[in-house]
Amino acid sequence: MTDVFQNRDRARPRHDATALAREVRTHLAAGDEDRARERFEDLVAVWQRRALRLAWHYLRDTADADEAVQDAFVRAYTNLLSYQETSPFDVWFGRILINACLDRIKARSRRQRWQVPFAEAGSEEVPLDPVAPTATPEEALVRGERAAALRAAIDALPDRQRQVVLLSQLEGHTTREVSDVTGLSESTVRVHLFRAMRRLRTLLEARRRPTREEGARHA
Repeated sequence: MTDVFQNRDRARPRHDATALAREVRTHLAAGDEDRARERFEDLVAVWQRRALRLAWHYLRDTADADEAVQDAFVRAYTNLLSYQETSPFDVWFGRILINACLDRIKARSRRQRWQVPFAEAGSEEVPLDPVAPTATPEEALVRGERAAALRAAIDALPDRQRQVVLLSQLEGHTTREVSDVTGLSESTVRVHLFRAMRRLRTLLEARRRPTREEGARHA
């Protein structure tokens, strides 16, 4: 199962983001709003793709994910003077982004109490495991099937376990960073991750078993 996660960006631009955040904060403190906004745009460029990916995995809706990301960036800029470098910028911003996603989930739940839900056809999805441009059709099919199976398995996890898996396995955060983002203790993070990975293995194995049995019947 671990190879499914191998395409995530392990070499994250953490130091660049933290350095940019420090620079934006310096300009804000000096009252140089124009320069602060200019450098913050660079910070958005560094983080936007990852932010959209993480938000989509929480919200499963492209429009909601985009709104959550934009809201998170606005909140980050507004509160950047309070940013302390005791943790990297991506941990600090990740907490803001997750809160923005949770706000939209709560708002969605409130709307659903009053609205009749309609199925949305043809919604755009952000792939968990992007297919390499050079992949053959067979490789693309296999990767797509594996990514779909993994997404379904992650969706089946309890909320806390899913959050820990996304942050640690998809985003590559350390246990301490996941603890900082979620507010859970490091030991609790490790317990959730252990249980989540065990559950994912069980779910994925259950999905593969019918395929193997079908193949054996036709052999």
